[in-house]
Amino acid sequence: MSLHNKRVVLAASRKTDEMSTLIEKQNGTPIVRSLQGTVFLNDHQVKDDIDRILQEKCDWLIFTTGIGANALIDVAEEINKKELFLQMIHRTKVATRGYKTFAALKKIGVTPQVKDDDGTIKGLIASLKPIDFNGKRVMIQLHGENAPTLITYLEEEGATVIPVLPYKHVEPNLETLELFCQELIRNEMDAVCFTAAVQVRSLFKYVQQKGYLREVMDAFHHHTLAVAVGKVTSEALYEAGIERVIQPELERMGAMIIELSRYYEKTKGI
Repeated sequence: MSLHNKRVVLAASRKTDEMSTLIEKQNGTPIVRSLQGTVFLNDHQVKDDIDRILQEKCDWLIFTTGIGANALIDVAEEINKKELFLQMIHRTKVATRGYKTFAALKKIGVTPQVKDDDGTIKGLIASLKPIDFNGKRVMIQLHGENAPTLITYLEEEGATVIPVLPYKHVEPNLETLELFCQELIRNEMDAVCFTAAVQVRSLFKYVQQKGYLREVMDAFHHHTLAVAVGKVTSEALYEAGIERVIQPELERMGAMIIELSRYYEKTKGI
């Protein structure tokens, strides 16, 4: 397996040293271009959201990340309302996305009525199809950014949606985004490794604003390979219109680099 003469861009903001070492061991050239900003706990807003949910009550609670579900419980504890919050979760219908979210809820003794089959928002929506949401109040726990597809689906089904974002993303560095786009358009990248859906969305938000969409899509279609760490990230790439995407079976960063190396070995670098 080899990434000989391949320039592999890492869009991540963490574990870039470990991934760079893996790429170098495969004789590739790692380039770090982080496409996501920092993430911080949206503490003050979440406290208000928890109060609102406890007062107004919901028919459904939808949790989309394990870390986000745990953050809500931690914040509820900070404002001395953990027991009330846990009681509410236990008596309300619950849906989850992803195995980590399912595991987080299992720890507090909650078995969701609905869960996805594949770890994606699309999979979650498919599992929610039999549910009548007309006139229902639905809290959706998100991770730093809205999930427009899920929110739109629920609103079209007649639900009142209350999005809760325990973590908030700060926009990535604009100079890095511009440099990335120019290098991509000039075909100076062989592959881009995306490790989170937010990286994809940040990139295409910037691309749309700058009018680079056609050139960027051409680059991904004809030259640069998009690599996703897992299903959620690949889903974001497909939604952006990128059709040529590879991903490992095991959703880990190291497995992603090995899968990329195998791809080039199979295609003889073409």
